[in-house]
Amino acid sequence: MTSPEYEPLLSNLYSSTSSIPHLSSDAIEELLLHQRQQITFRWWSRLFAWESRLLWLLSGSSIVVSVFNYMLSFVTLMFTGHLGALELAGASIASVGIQGLAYGIMLGMASAVQTVCGQAYGAKRYSAMGIICQRAVLLHLGAAILLSFLYWFAGPVLRAMGQSDSISEQGQVFARGLIPQLYAFAVSCPLQRFLQAQNIVNPLAFMSVGVFLLHTLLTWVAIDVAGWGLLGAALTLSFSWWVLALLNAVYVAFSPRCKETWTGLSVRAFTGIWPYLRLTLASAVMLCLEIWYSQGLVLISGLLSNPTVALDSISICMNYLNWDMQFMLGLSAAASVRVSNELGGGHPNVARLAVGVVNFTSILISTLFSAVVLICRVGLSKLFTTDSQVIDAVSNLTPLLAISVFLNGIQPILSGVAIGSGWQGVVAYVNLATYYIIGLPIGCVLGFKTSLGVAGIWWGMIIGVVLQTITLIIITARTNWDAEVAKAVERLKNSANEENLDLVEI
Repeated sequence: MTSPEYEPLLSNLYSSTSSIPHLSSDAIEELLLHQRQQITFRWWSRLFAWESRLLWLLSGSSIVVSVFNYMLSFVTLMFTGHLGALELAGASIASVGIQGLAYGIMLGMASAVQTVCGQAYGAKRYSAMGIICQRAVLLHLGAAILLSFLYWFAGPVLRAMGQSDSISEQGQVFARGLIPQLYAFAVSCPLQRFLQAQNIVNPLAFMSVGVFLLHTLLTWVAIDVAGWGLLGAALTLSFSWWVLALLNAVYVAFSPRCKETWTGLSVRAFTGIWPYLRLTLASAVMLCLEIWYSQGLVLISGLLSNPTVALDSISICMNYLNWDMQFMLGLSAAASVRVSNELGGGHPNVARLAVGVVNFTSILISTLFSAVVLICRVGLSKLFTTDSQVIDAVSNLTPLLAISVFLNGIQPILSGVAIGSGWQGVVAYVNLATYYIIGLPIGCVLGFKTSLGVAGIWWGMIIGVVLQTITLIIITARTNWDAEVAKAVERLKNSANEENLDLVEI
C-alpha cells in the first residue's frame, strides 16, 4: 500500500500524457526518499519524463551554444582549406596544438564556475555567484597573459613538436592572429558558465547563432573578397569571439534576470582566491587532459610519412569528431547544471535520477550519429578538399570516427556529472592514467611500428577513452549522493569565502 501522505503526488504522475506535471525538486526528492519501493514502471516513466523535460530545457540551448561557438573555428578552417593544402595543414596544426591548448585551459578553468555557481544557485545563495564569476575572470585573464607568449612563438613550438618548417611557418602566422581571441576566451568562458549555472541559456543561444552568422559573412569577405589570406582568417575569428564576449558581458550587466546574482564589481573578488583556485586548477587539468588527448592524435600524425595528407585527413575527421563533441558538451553542460543545482539544493536522489536520464539519452543520440557517419563516409571530406588522396584517407578512417562518436555519447556526459559534483581532481588522475600512460603509448606503437599509420594512433586513443569511460562508470555507480550534498555545502563556503552559510539541512 502507498502511504496516503504521497497519494496526491503519485496521482499527479498519472496525469494526462499531453503535459508533464510541473512538480518541484522538493516533491520528487521526498517521493524518491520515502516511496522508492512503491514506484512502479509506469511511475518511473513519468519521473523519466519529468527529468527529461528539465534536461532538454537546459540542453537544447546549451547544445546550440556549444555547437555554434565551435562552428566559428570550423568555418574558419573550411575557408582556409580553399587557400591550399599547406595553409589548411598550418591552420589545423595551430588550431590543435596552440589554440586547442589555450581553449582547453580556459574551458577547464571555467568548469569550476559551473560547479560552484551551479551549487550556489541550487542553494539560493545568489549574491555569492557574482563574486565567484569575477574571481574566475581575473584568473582567466592571468592565464591569457601567460599563454600569449605561446601564441607568439608558435613557430618554434610547432617545430619542437616535430612539424615541418613550412607547416610551422603557416601555423605561426595563424596563431599570432589569434592572440586577441585569448582575451575574449578569458571573458566569455566564465560568463557563459555563470549564466548557464542559473538556467539562463536561451539568450546565450541567440547570441551564439547571431555571432556565427556574422562570422561566416566576415570570413568570406576577408578571404574570398579581400584576399587577406591566413592572417585575415585568424583576425576575423578573434574579432568574432570579442563580439560574443561583449554581448555576454552586456547581458550579465544589464539583464533583469541577473539582478540578484550580479550586483556589480566588487573588491571581494580579490580575496579568498586560494580555495577557488585549487578547484580551478583541478578543473583545468581534468578538461585539458581530455581535450589534448584527441588533439595529440593530430600532432603525432604530423610525424608520419607524407605528413600533409596525414594531417589533412586526420584534421577533417577530428573536426567532425569535435563537432559531435560540442553537441555532447552541450548535453554535458546541462547535466552538470542539473547535478550541481540539485546537490546545492540538498536533493541527492534527484541528482541520481538526473544522472541516469542524461546517460540514457546521450547513448541513444550517439548511436544515431555513429550511423550517420558511416552512411556519409565519402561526403564528409568534400566540404574541405577536392584532393583525391585526402578523400580516400578520410573514407578509410570513418569506421574509427564512428566508434569515437559512439563513445562521445558516454564519456563527456560522465565528465559533466563529475564537474557538477566537483570531482575534477579525481577525474584528472583517471585521465592521466588511462589516456597518457596507457592509450597514447599504445597508439604510438601501433602507428609507427606497424603498417596501420594514422589508424593505429587512433586505435590507441579509442583504447584510452574506453578505459576512462569504464572507470567513470564505476565511480558514478559507487557514489554516495548524500555525502556529495555535504561536500557541496563545504565547497561553497570555501569558494564563496562566506561564513555560516548553512545551505541545507544534512
